Amino acid sequence: MNFVELSSPLLSTAMKRQEDRANNTQLPSPPPVPADLPMGAGSAESIQQPQPPVHTEAAYTLAELQGIALGNNPTLAEARALVEAARGKWVQAGLPPNFWLGYSGQQLGSSGQAEQQGVYIAQEIVRGHKLQLSRAVASGEINRLQQQWAAQEQRVLTDVRIAYYDVLIAQRRMEITAQLRDIASKAVQTVEALKRGQEASQLDVFRAQVELQSAALLLKTADNALTASWTRLTAVLGAPALVQRPVVGSLDGEFARLDIASQMQRILAESPEIAAAAAEIERSRWAIARARAEAVPNVEVQGIVQHDNATGSSNGNLQVALPIPLWNRNQGGVRQARAELSAAERALNRTELSLQQRLASAYQQYANARNQVQDYSRHDGILDTARRSLELVNSGYRAGELNFLDLLTAQRTNSQTNLAYIE
Repeated sequence: MNFVELSSPLLSTAMKRQEDRANNTQLPSPPPVPADLPMGAGSAESIQQPQPPVHTEAAYTLAELQGIALGNNPTLAEARALVEAARGKWVQAGLPPNFWLGYSGQQLGSSGQAEQQGVYIAQEIVRGHKLQLSRAVASGEINRLQQQWAAQEQRVLTDVRIAYYDVLIAQRRMEITAQLRDIASKAVQTVEALKRGQEASQLDVFRAQVELQSAALLLKTADNALTASWTRLTAVLGAPALVQRPVVGSLDGEFARLDIASQMQRILAESPEIAAAAAEIERSRWAIARARAEAVPNVEVQGIVQHDNATGSSNGNLQVALPIPLWNRNQGGVRQARAELSAAERALNRTELSLQQRLASAYQQYANARNQVQDYSRHDGILDTARRSLELVNSGYRAGELNFLDLLTAQRTNSQTNLAYIE
C-alpha cells in the first residue's frame, strides 16, 4: 500500500467530520445576525460610496437636502462601515478550527527495512458551544452598532434641519434689510426734495443719509451671514461643492403646545440611543455565558495511518488529549464580563438621564420660541403694532404734524422688530 492510498480515505473522513462539526447546532441558535442591511459579509462593494448631488435650478426643499445628507454625510458612511465590519466579525466568530494534515515517519534510518511511514490528521473539537456563544456576542454588537447608526442618522437629519432654517432665516434677513435700504434710499430722496423746498433742514438730510448707510451695512452683513449659513449647510450635507440655491419654506405657522412628560415617554420608547444601550446589555449577558464556556476544555484528536515496512502491514494510531481546568477556569474573564454587564446597565441609566436633560433644554427653547412667535405674529401683536405705528407716523409726517426724527425713529423700530422676529 503506497502513501497516496493511505492518505486518501483518511483525508476524506477528516473533511467530512469538519463539515459536520461546522454545521453542529446542539445549542439553541443565538440571536440571528440583524438583517437591516444586506449581508455582503466582508465585501467592500456593499458599502455605498457618497454620490454627487444632482444640481437643479429650482430651490431646495428640506426633504431634498435631507436626502442629499443621507447619501453623502461621511459620519453615516462611517457608521454603516462599522456595521458591515461587525457582520464580518459575526461570520468569523462561528467558524470552527481547521484540521491539520501531516506526514509521519519513524525508523527512517533503517534502509527501508523497519521504516514506518504514514499520514496523520489532527483536529481541535470545540466544546461548550463556544462558537454559537461567540456569534451571539457578535450579534449583540451588530445590534448596538445599528442603533448607533440610527442615532447618528437622526443627528444628521436634525443638523440639516437646523442648518436649513439658518439659511431660511438668512434669506429672510436679506429680504428685510434690502427693504430697509430701499426705504432709507427713498427717505433720502424725499428729504432732499423737502430741503430744496425749504421744508427740511440739512440736519434732516444728514440723518437720512446716516440711516441709508446703516441700512446698506446691515444688508452687507446679512449677505455675509447667508454665505456662512450656506457653507455650514453644505458641510452638514457632506457636499461642500453643492451649488448655492435658495431654500423654500416658511418661518410662520402653528406650533403645537407640547407636554414634556409625554415627550419624555416617547423619547425613551423610540430613542436609538436607548436601544443601543439595551443592545449592549444583551451583548454583555451573552459575553458572560461565553466567558463561562471558556472553562469547558476543547478536545484535540489525532489519527495516524501508517505502513510498516518491516512487517509489510498497515496500522493505525489514535490520540485524544484535553487540558484539565484545574487552575485556570477563566475566573478572571467571567469577573470581567460581569463587571461589563453592570457597566452597561449603568450606561443605560446614564443615557436616560442625559436624554432628560437635553429634552429639558430643548423644551425650554421651543416653549420660548413658541411664545415669541405668538406674541409677534398674532393680531394686535408686536409686528402688527409696529406696522400700524409706522403708518400713523408716515401720515403725521406727510401732514406736517411730526418731524423727520419721529419718522426715522418709527422706521428704525419697525425694522428692528422685524429682524428680532426672525432671530
